[in-house]
Order: sequence, then structure tokens, then C-alpha cells
Amino acid sequence: MDKKMRKSFSFLIKISISAGILFFLFKRVDIGKIIQIITSADKSILTLAFSLIILIYGIGFFRWRMLLVGLGINLPNSRIFKSFCIGFFFNLLFPSTVGGDVFRGIDLGIQTHKPKQAIASVILDRLSGYTALVIVALFSLSLGYKHIKEISVFLALGIIVLGLIAALAVLFNHFLCIKVRKFLNFFGRAGEVLGNLHFEIYNFRTQKNIILKNFLYSFIIQLIVPLTFYLICLSLGARINPIYFFILVPIIATISALPISIGGFGLREASSIYFFVKVGVSAEIALTVSLLSFFMIFLSGIVAGVIYVITFSTRRLQYN
Repeated sequence: MDKKMRKSFSFLIKISISAGILFFLFKRVDIGKIIQIITSADKSILTLAFSLIILIYGIGFFRWRMLLVGLGINLPNSRIFKSFCIGFFFNLLFPSTVGGDVFRGIDLGIQTHKPKQAIASVILDRLSGYTALVIVALFSLSLGYKHIKEISVFLALGIIVLGLIAALAVLFNHFLCIKVRKFLNFFGRAGEVLGNLHFEIYNFRTQKNIILKNFLYSFIIQLIVPLTFYLICLSLGARINPIYFFILVPIIATISALPISIGGFGLREASSIYFFVKVGVSAEIALTVSLLSFFMIFLSGIVAGVIYVITFSTRRLQYN
């Protein structure tokens, strides 16, 4: 099987996983009840939730721009925004919720002739968000641990924390950095490219002022995301302790980012039902909250896709 066939086969498997999970979930919930829940939702609260999602992406844009400047990439906001839109749009189509990040990094790397710095900015951007996500989840758990009875929540958070520690150690620990570079040398040209990218990220640790400001942006985003889920739940008439959202949504977001489905579709819905049912939310409400949040993200992504298509010809001329 050649490389192209393997990619196609992998893509089909991930579509099958998303479709299979959703089929399984819809067979076990009352679809009529879900339709009733959606039609009776408070539209004003849903509008507020959608506004917060737009705000999240606005903050995310300026967070990424900050990293680009720190890495020596200075472009007009309009040009960076176009690449940001590319990533946003392709996140809807590619495996995991971070697949589109590759496209925004490549697009900006071609434009600036600094692919190493562009890709590094995307990795640092995601790492900043992941760090803030873990801290918000841990802080929320310290406040609301008495309300959490399920050991699976603690185990999931433990795995997420260990993943963050491992990522930070590999990227920023001097001893491990040297070991990683030596290891990558065995892979020839590809290893050299990855080694240079790793070194670019490692050197960024000296940009303490940018790192601090960037983390502040990420922290604000990771506070707004659970609030958005809470508002959607509130619009459906469900009244539960908000602390649950600040503990569970980071776990759900991390699971959705696993590269085994398309855009996290299916994984997000299954994990939403699994965790929220454990704190007293019905499966129908949990699934509806997940679907509505995805629909809002989907609408935003379509707008980003339109911007991508409109600006495609101008970007191609710039590349040539």
C-alpha cells in the first residue's frame, strides 16, 4: 500500500469512527426529546454563548500573533488573519481538533519563507492553551472536588497533567533537549528538520515577557470555554453547578483532540455524555449541549472557510 493509499485508508477509518460513535449514541438517546429540547431553548442565551465563541477566536488570533512577533515574523494583521482562518476552517475537516493548525503553519511559512518559525508558533500556541487548560481544570477541581464522586474524572485529569509535564520536559528541559537532538540525528534530513524546529521552540523559553502575556490570553480563553458550555446548558433549562463545567470541559476538549476522529466529532459527544451524566445531567441534555457547541463552531468555521476561498487567488499570487 503506497503513501497516498495509506492516508486515504486512515481518513476513512477516522470517518468511520466518528460516524460509528454518533450512530451508537443516537441509538441510545431519545431523538424526539433532543428535538424538543433544541426547539424550546432560550435563543437569547444561545446568542450570548455564540458571541463568547467568537470572542474566544478573537483572543486566540492575538495570542498567535504575539508568538509570531516573538519568533521574528512581522506581518500585517490582515495577512495573519487569513492564515488563522485557514487553520480554523480545516480544523472542521481533519482528524482531531488541531489538524488545521498544520495548514496555518504551512501557509504562513510559505508566505514568510520562515517555515521553522511558523510551525514553532503553532506548537507554542497550542502548548500555551493546553497549559492554561490544565491549570484551570486543576484549580476548579481543588474548589469542587467534594462534588466529584467518580474516580474516572481524577484519572483523566491525572493523565492530562502527566501529558503536559512530559511535553514541557521534552521541549524545554536542557538535558532532554540535547538527548532529543541526538536521537533525531539518526533520521537524516527529516530528523535535522525536526531537530531545528525543536531547537527553535527550546530557545523561545528566554522570551519570558511574551510567554507570560501569552499565557494570560490562554487563561482567559480557558475560562470562557467552560462558561460557553454552561450558558448552552442553561439555555436548555438545565440547572447544575457551574464548577462541573470548569472541571469536565477541559477533559472533554483533550479527548476531542485525539487524532482518531474527524474534527473530534463523536469523541466530543461521547465524552460529554459519559462525564456529564455522572454529575446528574441527562444524556439528551449532554448530547444537545455538545451538538449545539459544535454547530456554533461549525458556523464560525464556515465563515473562516469563505474568507479562505476569497483570498486564495491573492495568496497564490503572493507565493509566486
